[in-house]
Amino acid sequence: MYGSLDISVSGMIVQRTRLEAAAANIANKDSYLDGSGRVNPYRARKVMVAPGDPSARTGIGKSLGVHVQEIYIDQNAVKLKAEPGNPYAYTDGPNRGYLPVPDIDPVTENINAMEAERAYQANVAAAEATKSMMAQALRLLA
Repeated sequence: MYGSLDISVSGMIVQRTRLEAAAANIANKDSYLDGSGRVNPYRARKVMVAPGDPSARTGIGKSLGVHVQEIYIDQNAVKLKAEPGNPYAYTDGPNRGYLPVPDIDPVTENINAMEAERAYQANVAAAEATKSMMAQALRLLA
């Protein structure tokens, strides 16, 4: 029965990570400068989820739940935006007057955030049901 609680907790951790990545993508959708003030557009973060729990101590535990396999930074998520008056726009070459900006769709990121939030809530409900079943089992034993 503890395994089912671990599954729900692992799901909550993964969904929290997905929500954090979506929030970071939305917050940085217009960021084209890095911390040094150079043109280096923010790249979207994508959370890769895999089955199982590699940190579990038992073989059965390793097969239960999910975990964040990787937070992938999409290096190709950049588009050019025409901004000839921007001092950071390219000044020469074929991209003259264009500024590299993050290619992040806020609608898609909001949908990802809502999906992660609902999955998190479903895992909370499953954990509460497991907790209730464990309490009932203990009452039967007493």
